[in-house]
Amino acid sequence: MATAQPPGARDEPEGGEGGGVASAVGAGRPEGAQAAGRTGEEGALAGTPTSGDGDAEPGTGTGDGSGSGSGGAEIDVAGAAAVRHPLRWLAVAVLAVLAAQLFHFLFTNPNFEWGTVGSYFTARIIGEGIATTIELTVVAMLIGILLGVLIAVGRMSPNPVLRAVCGAYVWFFRGVPVLVQLVFWYNMSALLPRVSVGVPFGPEFASGQTNHLITPLLAAILGLGLNEAAYMAEIVRGGLLGVDPGQTEASDALGMSRARSLRRIVLPQAMRFIVPPTGSQVINMLKATSLVSVIALSDLLYTVQSIYNRTFETVPLLIVACLWYLVMTSVLYVGQSFIERYYARGATRNAPQSFWDFALFRRRRAPAGPDARAQDTRDPEEPA
Repeated sequence: MATAQPPGARDEPEGGEGGGVASAVGAGRPEGAQAAGRTGEEGALAGTPTSGDGDAEPGTGTGDGSGSGSGGAEIDVAGAAAVRHPLRWLAVAVLAVLAAQLFHFLFTNPNFEWGTVGSYFTARIIGEGIATTIELTVVAMLIGILLGVLIAVGRMSPNPVLRAVCGAYVWFFRGVPVLVQLVFWYNMSALLPRVSVGVPFGPEFASGQTNHLITPLLAAILGLGLNEAAYMAEIVRGGLLGVDPGQTEASDALGMSRARSLRRIVLPQAMRFIVPPTGSQVINMLKATSLVSVIALSDLLYTVQSIYNRTFETVPLLIVACLWYLVMTSVLYVGQSFIERYYARGATRNAPQSFWDFALFRRRRAPAGPDARAQDTRDPEEPA
């Protein structure tokens, strides 16, 4: 049956469904538009985007679902290999050579006198020096922590006089070296021969000679403890400032006093920021007790010095002191890691590295992502 065509229409060859679509689309359009349409259709069938009026879209595989383009190609990872790090192996080789030289130097040099080190390592006199060192560390840190908390609260007080006094304390004791403070307290009798207790500008209740009251042990406690309080005040103040101010505002809204809010709300949350630097301060305090040897207090270092001044076995006795300091600081590090993990329970993402991870060179575990947490909360019997 013959059909009438518009004046500008062209006869299309019979090509099945594709030809019918082409003739239907091309009907009623100018010759240039028909050519552009044919170009677009051919590009769509070839799986490549064109600038014509074809049905294919850029980045798609086919125009009508019957072709494959380059946009859907998959990356073959079957032959993927790990990235090589030659500089790492070079660094390991250099460190291995240096370690071998160190061990060779330690065990082949007779001047170390390891036999003498072993005999003095467990000597009773060394144990007495260790006991004095631990006693000084504990007492000085207790004074430093308690006084430091009070000074930190005073520095944050709205009272300008109290804030100025606490700031001056921190400025003075952080600015004067601790060794100078120890020598000053030890020679306090030159400045104040007698110490008395009583009413200011009034009668005295008790008095005594300064040399009898300020012994080397008391001078060491005063020098180390008061100096440590200045550093602990800044650590505590930094921890208190790290707590969200909204916590204090909420406690005020509940009618809590400032002291109760500090004790029950702010300070427990600030412990997560206070404990790590406090642990470092304890370790530093343990090592700083060696300074009291200048005021003739029988700590670990002074005990070692008194021995090698008689026997002239300087190097072996100093090795004994180094080994004991390493043992004590390692124990403190273990305790610090457990305390840090205890106070970091509410912030697992920032959980500190454990002692064994540090000792065995293990990487810190990465925090679990959303997908891992979703898998943890999924029913165990639910199929994956």
